[in-house]
Formats: sequence, C-alpha cells, structure tokens
Amino acid sequence: MLMKVAKRYTIKNTDKDTLKQWYSLLSLGRKLDDRAPNYLKQAIGWSYHAPYAGHDAIQMAIGQAFTLGKDHLFPYYRDMMTCLSAGMSAEEIILNGISKATDLASGGRHMSNHFAKPEWNIHNVSSCTGNHTLHAVGVAKAMKYYKHEGVSISSQGESSVSEGYCYEAINGASNKKLPVIFVFQDNGYGISVPKWEQTANEMVADNFSGFKNLRIIHCDGKDVFDSMNAMAEARAHALEKEEPVIVHAMCVRMHSHSNSDKHELYRDEKEREEALAQDPLKHFREQLLSNKIFTKKELEEIDNEAQAQMLDAHKLSMKAPNPDPESIYDFVIPEAHTSTKYPEGVNDGNTGEEMKFIDALNSTLKAEFRANPDTFIWGQDMANKDKGGIFNVSKGMQQEFGYDRVHSAPIAEDYILGTANGFSRFNQEAHIVVEGAEFADYFWPAMEQFVETTHDYWRSNGAFSPNMTVRLASGGYIGGGLYHSQNIEASLAPLPGCRIVVPAFADDAAGLLRTCMKSKGLSLFLEPKALYNAKQAMSKVPEDFEVPFGKCRVRREGTDLTVLTYGNTVHHCLDAAEKISTDLGKSVEVVDLRSLKPLDEEGILKSVAKTNRCLVVHEDKVFAGFGGELVALINEKGFETLDAPVRRLGSENTPVGFNRILEKAVLPNNEKVYLGMKDILEY
Repeated sequence: MLMKVAKRYTIKNTDKDTLKQWYSLLSLGRKLDDRAPNYLKQAIGWSYHAPYAGHDAIQMAIGQAFTLGKDHLFPYYRDMMTCLSAGMSAEEIILNGISKATDLASGGRHMSNHFAKPEWNIHNVSSCTGNHTLHAVGVAKAMKYYKHEGVSISSQGESSVSEGYCYEAINGASNKKLPVIFVFQDNGYGISVPKWEQTANEMVADNFSGFKNLRIIHCDGKDVFDSMNAMAEARAHALEKEEPVIVHAMCVRMHSHSNSDKHELYRDEKEREEALAQDPLKHFREQLLSNKIFTKKELEEIDNEAQAQMLDAHKLSMKAPNPDPESIYDFVIPEAHTSTKYPEGVNDGNTGEEMKFIDALNSTLKAEFRANPDTFIWGQDMANKDKGGIFNVSKGMQQEFGYDRVHSAPIAEDYILGTANGFSRFNQEAHIVVEGAEFADYFWPAMEQFVETTHDYWRSNGAFSPNMTVRLASGGYIGGGLYHSQNIEASLAPLPGCRIVVPAFADDAAGLLRTCMKSKGLSLFLEPKALYNAKQAMSKVPEDFEVPFGKCRVRREGTDLTVLTYGNTVHHCLDAAEKISTDLGKSVEVVDLRSLKPLDEEGILKSVAKTNRCLVVHEDKVFAGFGGELVALINEKGFETLDAPVRRLGSENTPVGFNRILEKAVLPNNEKVYLGMKDILEY
C-alpha cells in the first residue's frame, strides 16, 4: 500500500482564509506572550513565564497538526502558541497564567505557563522538563493496543533531550513501533547553557539517527510553511507506518529564558539583536504583504481584533475566583476500593486453600486479569517462555493472557513507570501493574517518574488519576547484600498521592494486591522476598479475599506490651513474643500494620492504650526509618496511656552486607527482638 502524501503548504497554494486564521493565531499569541510579564509587575500573577517568541511557527504547526478527538498532546512550559493553535482560548491561557480556580490545567495548583485542557487530551505536564516524553509513549502504546487511529505528540526544548528518560522514551517507541511525534524546539540554549555543552551533534535529533523504525524530519521552526509541512508529514508518517517521528525545529529565543532569567548576562548585544531580527511573526507578515495576499490595513485590522480578543479575555479572567485554601485537601488520592465482605481485612482462617506467599500473589494476579480485561502488567524480566519474573511471581500469565497484556520491558525503570502513567491517561478504566525494578534497591532510577505520578491527581485538580500498582521485591534475609536487601518505604512514605502496603502473610498478600488492583490511583506494593516461599508466611486464602487500606491486623493478642511491625519482622516478633511468654510469663500483642500509608491510627492507639507499652520493630534502619512516624503518633495522641517510653528496633545504620555473618549483624532477628521486648517490659 502506498503511503499517503501529506499536503505541501506554500504561500501560493494556501487559501486566504487559512492564511488569515494562521496570522490571527500568531498575532493573538504574541500579544498574550508580550502581555504576560505585566501581570507579574502588577502583582496579579504569572510569576513564571517562558516567552515563546521565536518559536511561533513550529508551535502553531504543532497545534494545527493536533486533531481533536484523535490525538493526545503533551506541551511543555514554553508551548503557549501550541495550545492556542490547538484550540485553547485566550481566556483559558490567561486563567492558567494568573492561577485562577477555574484554570483548566490545574485550578491554580501547578506553575503558571503549564497549559492544559485534559478533556481535550491536552495534558497537564510536569515542570520536570522532558519527562512527559515517556507519558506520550505510554499513550501511543495504548493507542496501538486499542487500535485507536491517532498520534501522541510530545513537545520539548532541545536541551531536555539530554535527560536519560528522553532516550528511554525514544528507544522504547522505536522498538515497539509506536505512533509518537517527538518535537524538539531547538533555540540553542538550556536557560544559559549553550547547545554545544549539551551534546556533540549540532542537531540533537541526529543523536538518534541510528535508531531503527524512526523517522527524523528537520525544519525551520521560524518558518510557517516549513513547519506546517514538517508536522503534516510527521503525522501522516506516524499514522501510516505506526512508528515514531522526530521533528527537529530550528528556532530562536528572542528573549530571556523566563522572567527570572537575564539573558544580557550571557548573550551580547549583537546576538540579542540578531535574535530579534529573526522574528517569525514579522517574517510571516512580510510574506503576506509582499505576495499581495493581504494589505497592510487588513493585517492591522486582524491585529486590532486580536488585541480586543485579548482584552476581553483579560476582563473575564480577572473576574474568575481564586482557589479556596481548604481545597488543598481535595484530590490528593482517589478513594480506594472498599470490601463489603471483608471490611476489616480479616478472614476466619478456615476458608480457602493454604498457600505460599508467592502463590497467593500469582493466583490473585490471574484472578484479577480474568475479571478485568483492561488489566496489564509489565516490567523487567516479567515473562519469557516458562519464566515469569525474577522470582516467578508472574509465572504462567503470558501464556494465559497474551503478550500484549503481559510482557517484559527494557532495563529502564523510568520507562516502565512513565509508560504505565501514559497508558493510564489513554484509558482511565485500565489498571497497570508494574514491577518497578527487579529489586526495590534498583528502584531509584524510577524516582523521577514515581514522584511525578504521586502528584498527578492533585496537580491536575482531579482530572487525571494514574491507576497503577507498583510491585517491588524488598528487604533482606536472602544473603543478597547491596542492591538486593534494602528497604525503601521510609524514603517514599512522605510523598503524597501514594498508598504503601507491606504484607507478611499469604492471605494479606492476596487481599492487599486485590484491593490495589481494584482501586483508582497509585499504590506501592512491597513484597518481602524472603517470605515468598517461607513456611511461616503460609496461610489459607479465600478466593475473593480483600484487605482494605489503613487497617492493621492483630496477629497475636496480648496485654503487657504492644509491638508494631510489618513485613519480615512480623515473624520475628511472633516468635519472640512466644518466647517472652514462656520465659517471663508476659503477654505481648503483635500488631501487623500491613498498610503504612494510610495508617490505622485508631487500631494502633487502641492497642497501646490496652497494654500501656510499645515497641516499634521494622527491618529498615532505625535512624530516619518509618518507625519514627509511629513513635511521633503515639507521643502526640497516646502519651497519657504510656507507662514507658516508646522504643524502636531495626537495622543498623549501615548497608546490608553480603556475607551472611555481616547480614545477621545488620538486620533484626529473633534474638534482637526478644531482648528489645524484654528491655521495655522491665522498664
């Protein structure tokens, strides 16, 4: 089949109405761009403004290429003209600039100059420049899976291409042949850093010239016709070939990077004058006049109309309400799935098949995949022939559900999370389970995307919820040493918009995973890998078992001491409590937190009030560990019930050693927990 050839625009073959529309957009956009700094001077807002002047042509072309109802657009912070050309109104642009409650992008929650219209799939993107390339790839991945005719368009400056996740995005898109257009708006500077300090190639797109299944188109981003032709050709190619395209547009930055930058400090007067002389709007205007398509008076009338339109938008925007301070608590995280059958997340212990921890995870994943066809899983080493994950948690899933729903991903943690975020943007009914890294210790390269995902729901003012469960094998006791034995929950717990759960038994593993997969929003599911096949973690698991978030479970009743714990150390605490009973005749209550975020404050305080003493035990380091939050909670809300200070027990403040002797010296164990219990009981 012959590829459809995109229309070639020239000033001669473009009708006057179209040229008028383009000039009107360019005129209105420039007036908004020039006026934006005045809002800051008048203390009205727009405290961050990155002027787009010099990028006019390529941005107008991006917006014109965007097809409403089919495409998804990921603009970056300089893309005012892009969004205006895509159909956003001047009022919507100003509402974002001055951070009003009715701002479509975020309701004033996100930085100004971050334009979006979620209902049109013009996405709210981060200030972390270029990270939305991964989201665009995730959307394209969903488009291909659901056989949707459209493209995903990602726009950014050339300097942000230096970020590793941009490479991951383009590598993934070319490998999977996804319909993505990556637009590089090259103005020669990353704030004050010149391009030659970013990359050896003068054209950043040429860094990717060896990639298979990737088309690269160069254009003059200052020229309307060259830019329109490049974007039309890119969209036609992405649709026809179902493969990515890079459009590298040479632009010029006529002004400072932003209103907090002074380009006079690094660009001499001659360079600044040359930049102004390359003004795309001025050049287009001259083309229209010299070709006698419009008279000077006609263009002045269009300019006057644009001025009036801008002033009308300004008046309407100034009347818009400001955000309500109380609204900060809205849209932090969506409401979770709740169980009517197991509201406390406790089973009778007599129902269901006795399972290993790992089998409970595997059977629950399969059950939820059967129940919801819009469920997916990917990650490192997830599925290849008879192997299903590094620990075989996903064993047999690809055989049953197919490659498109169950597959491995590159060894690129940012890519794994970022594409899951993007896929979720395309279909809010989808739920993606990702193995964020083979071991929790390797999760750190994904942190940029994880942080991004934790505030997507809040930042978009509830317009978008990334429905994802991030599975990570965590903890020690396997002789793994560095990068195979660490705990990370204390580092991630402060981030809003994420739930964190750590099961210690097979039934809780199944119940919490099912709740994660049925809930909107982001959940972090930490799996103590030492328990996968451990006999002590086995339990009977009802087929439909569910455990709600924020509900602890008393695993051993007691009256003399409360021990708060989770994960691997639950079993140390149970063993030590039994020995305390035998040796000292004391009764220790072992409370398995299961859910760290949200936390069952009521259950914790109830147990402490009952025993009047508390020991916090976790595998992670004591210093700055999660236990500090538990101690603070009890001191703040349960101090009067205490007969002794709350104490903590956990790992030493060192990495976990590889030699088993070193590992034992670092991690908590039965003996250490026993001595900790004895010490506080004798206080």
